[in-house]
Amino acid sequence: MCGLVSLVAGRDEAANPSIVERMLAPIFHRGPNDEGLAFDREFGAGFRRLSILDLTPAGHQPMRSQDGRYTLVFNGEIYNFIELRRELVALGHRFESTGDAEVLLKSFAQWGSQCVERLNGMWAFLVFDHVARTLFGSRDRFGIKPLYRYRHGQSHLFASEIKSILASGLHSGRVDMATCAGHLLEHRLDESPDTFFEGIEQLPPAHNFELSRDGSYRQWCYWTLDHETRDSGADAPERFADLFEDVIGLQMRSDVPVGVSLSGGLDSTSIICAAARLRERDNAHGPLAAFSFMTPEFDESRYIEATLAQTGATMHRLQTTPQGLWNDLRRMLWFQDEPVHTITAAVGYQLMELAASHDVKVLLNGQGADETLAGYPSYFRDLWHTLLGRGDFAGAVDQVKRFAAAQGVPAMPLLTTSLKRLIKSYLWRIGAYRTRAHLRARAKAMDNRWYRPDLKAALAVGSMTPAIGLKPALADATARQPLPLFLRIEDRNSMAHSIEARVPFLDHRLVEFAFAQPEQQLMDAALNKWILRRAMSERIPEVVRSRPDKMGFPTPISTWARGPLFQQLREAIGSAGTLARSVIDVDVVLDDLERHRRGEVDHGPGLFDVAQFCVWTDGLNSRAVPASRELERPIECA
Repeated sequence: MCGLVSLVAGRDEAANPSIVERMLAPIFHRGPNDEGLAFDREFGAGFRRLSILDLTPAGHQPMRSQDGRYTLVFNGEIYNFIELRRELVALGHRFESTGDAEVLLKSFAQWGSQCVERLNGMWAFLVFDHVARTLFGSRDRFGIKPLYRYRHGQSHLFASEIKSILASGLHSGRVDMATCAGHLLEHRLDESPDTFFEGIEQLPPAHNFELSRDGSYRQWCYWTLDHETRDSGADAPERFADLFEDVIGLQMRSDVPVGVSLSGGLDSTSIICAAARLRERDNAHGPLAAFSFMTPEFDESRYIEATLAQTGATMHRLQTTPQGLWNDLRRMLWFQDEPVHTITAAVGYQLMELAASHDVKVLLNGQGADETLAGYPSYFRDLWHTLLGRGDFAGAVDQVKRFAAAQGVPAMPLLTTSLKRLIKSYLWRIGAYRTRAHLRARAKAMDNRWYRPDLKAALAVGSMTPAIGLKPALADATARQPLPLFLRIEDRNSMAHSIEARVPFLDHRLVEFAFAQPEQQLMDAALNKWILRRAMSERIPEVVRSRPDKMGFPTPISTWARGPLFQQLREAIGSAGTLARSVIDVDVVLDDLERHRRGEVDHGPGLFDVAQFCVWTDGLNSRAVPASRELERPIECA
C-alpha cells in the first residue's frame, strides 16, 4: 500500500524532476517508510512506500527490471503473489525480493497487459517501457486503489491522489462546477470518472490504458461482472464458505501486524472469525486486534461480545463525540481531496487513527459485502421485481408474504407498489417517458432555494435509468454508487494514518460466485445475504448470523444538528468564503438551520452537505495539512 506519481512530457520535451518532486511531497502519509524517483527523458515517476511485504530495501520502488526495459510503480497488494512467483520461477524467472512488487513486474514482462487477468488483489500501477517508450497503467477490478490522470498540453500526469496533481503547478486549481452541482443538488459522489477539479479524472475500475510515444492515449476494460445465473448447486453455501476461508487466508498474508474492523454485523464478524480460525491453525502468537465504534443510540455490544468470546480477540473501542468528529472534518477533507457523503466518514478516519496508535498496519473490513451480497433493505424490493419480471407471480407473492409477516406489515401494499414499479420500468423504454422524467427531476433541483442559479445551470443530467431486478441493482451499486464512494473514503482514511485497508468481500472470485447464483440464494423472505448466512452456520455466533437488522456506522446527524453541532454548522455556513457563497444562498440556509433546530423541518443531511462544502472550499487555498484537532484524542476501553 503506497502512493505513486508520474509525469510523461510531450514529444521533444523532458520530464521536469522538480514537478515530480512537488507531486510526491503531499502524499508522504501514503508511504512513510521509503521514497524513490526515476527519470528517463520524457518519463518521470515518484513513489512513497508503506512496507507491508518484504520490509527490506529489495522492495524499493520505482523498481526496474533486471534487463532494464521496464520501470514499475505500484500501489496495492497482489494477494496471490506466492502462487504467481512459483509459476514465474518455473518459466525461468529469478527473484531478488520476497514481496509482490517484483512478482508484478515480472508478470508484466512475461504476459504483458494480460497479466492483470491473473492477479488477485487490489492495485493501481504504471509500467514504463524504456524501449517502446510507452506507459501502461491498470486499476483493479473494483477500483479499490485510486489512480487519477490529468492532461496539460502534451504532458500527462498520473497520481494516487488529486492533491499531487494540484501540487504539480500545472493545474489551475479550478473546481468543476458540474460535479459540485451534481453533489449539492442531487447528492451524487464518485458516480463517474469526473472529479471536483476541472480536467482531473479517475481511471475507471477494471480498466487498463496505454500512452504511446506519439502522445496517443487509449484505455480499455479488461473485466466485467456477468449477471447471468450459471450455478444452482444445492451445496453453494458450503462452497462459498470454503472460498471465503481461502480469501481470508490470502488477505492475512503480511509481514506486519494485521487487525480487523469489527461491528456487530454479519460481514466483519465473518471476517474476524475466519481470521481467528486461521491464526489458531497456524499457531499464531497473541490475540487478534479488533477495532470498533458505536453510538449509544445504536448499541451492538451484545453481538460484539459474542464474537469476542468466540475469537479471543482484543477489543479497542473508539469513543468520540459529535464535536470530536466535527473537529476532524477539515483535516479529513484534506486527505479526501473531495467532499464526503456524511459525517460518518470522520468515524472511519478516527477508527484508522486508533488502529495506527496500536501499531496495526493492515486492517481487514467488510466493505463491499452489502453491494455484492445484497445487504441493503431496498434489495428485497429488487428481488420481488426480478420474480415478477420473470412471470413468477407465485414466487413473488410467497416472498412478499413472508417478508411482510416478519416485519409485521400488510403484504398487499408491498406487492402493489412492486407491480407499479415494474410497469414503470417498461415505460422507461419509451423516449417520451424518459424525457418527462428527466425534466421532472431537473425541475425539482431548480426549485431548491438553497442554491444559486449559476450552480443550477451547471447541473448535468445524471443517469436516471432504474436498475430493475436484484442483480442489475447489485451491479449498479458495485460499479456506480455507492461502492466507489465508500472505497474512496476507505482508502484516504486508512492511508491518512499509513494503514493498508483490505476488503476480503471484494475478492473477484467471491463476487463472481455470488453473481452466478440464483437470486433466491442471495435473499430469502426477510433475511438478506442469504448465502453468507448459510455459509457461516456454526462458524460465527448464532446471535449475529440470525440477526435481521443492519446498522453499519450510524451517526444521527439530524439530532446532532439540533444540539451538539448546531453552532458548528452555523459558524461554518455563516463564514462561507467567496466560492461557496457564489453557489449557496447562505441566508436561506441559515434560516432553515434555525427551523431545523426548532424541529419544524428535518434538513440534517442537507445541512451537513452545505457546511462541509463551505469547509472544503475554504481549505482549497492551502496545500498544507490542517493541524490536528485540539480536543482530547479518542478514548479506548477494552
